Amino acid sequence: MAEQRGAVRRRDTTQTVCAAIRADVVGRVFTPGERLTEEGLAARYRVSRIPVREALRTLESEGFVHSRPYAGTFVAELSESEAEDLLGIRLLMEPFGAERAALRRTPVQLATLELLIAEAREMLDAGSAGGPAGLAELNTRFHQVLAEASGSPTLAALVAQLGYKISWVYSLGHPRRAPESWAEHEGIVQALRDRDPDAARERVAEHIRRAQAAYRLRGKH
Repeated sequence: MAEQRGAVRRRDTTQTVCAAIRADVVGRVFTPGERLTEEGLAARYRVSRIPVREALRTLESEGFVHSRPYAGTFVAELSESEAEDLLGIRLLMEPFGAERAALRRTPVQLATLELLIAEAREMLDAGSAGGPAGLAELNTRFHQVLAEASGSPTLAALVAQLGYKISWVYSLGHPRRAPESWAEHEGIVQALRDRDPDAARERVAEHIRRAQAAYRLRGKH
């Protein structure tokens, strides 16, 4: 039993460290091409090197970092083609999910979406307190709950799988878009309140198209 509890603790620690490094990559604390060391990460997150090593393996499989023989581990750079693929996939999946969510959402799911919007508004009103990573985390959670509200476990699993990568794309978009993005979220939630599947589908599609445009314009401002 003690051995099993130890294994569970190690797994939980590894997952926590993995989530922390991922959030720091998405939030641009670690920049593309930056070298990450086990020693430095262990000190930053106050853990041993073992969960850091395991977390880096997971993040490499997800595409957030890459290793070079005899050189170390580095933050990956998101390619233009991968970013476009991710945004295109989102445009195919999420309007479908929103349409279903308008008819299937539960009161708890609706309340959760409203709470996430309120938390984001507090951050924005305070001058983005919590930083880009905080807003990115809320955005990821918003879209996950929206997918769960569709009543489709398959869709929810796909959105969760892609969510962190897509947040990474959006973190590279136009930095001034956050207030507009959360206003669009409010419109999506209103369509869910009204149980209007057509409006929910169209508002999510427009939300994603605007995010695509912001990403493509990021280097022109």
